[in-house]
Amino acid sequence: MASWVGDSIFDNQFELTIEVPFPSQREVSIALQSLSPDHEPRTGGTIKSLSASANALSVKWNAVKARSLRVSVSSFLDHLALVMETMDTFGQPDLQ
Repeated sequence: MASWVGDSIFDNQFELTIEVPFPSQREVSIALQSLSPDHEPRTGGTIKSLSASANALSVKWNAVKARSLRVSVSSFLDHLALVMETMDTFGQPDLQ
């Protein structure tokens, strides 16, 4: 769900939240660990936060400009696709 938030710290702030379901908590954990190390530079005014629930990865963006939001989301989705393809290629992760 995407929304425009007018009453916040920044005027004309954009917000986007997505939830990506996974078959297991283990896969959510792998995706979170794989995607968390890449912090985005704050020069574009975009803030991204990741969190995990039982079987889903939640990602929330706040941005001052729609363009910077679009670039950040596009980059994240590319990385997410790579993580998911890698997990599919190597099969169900072993429990440790």
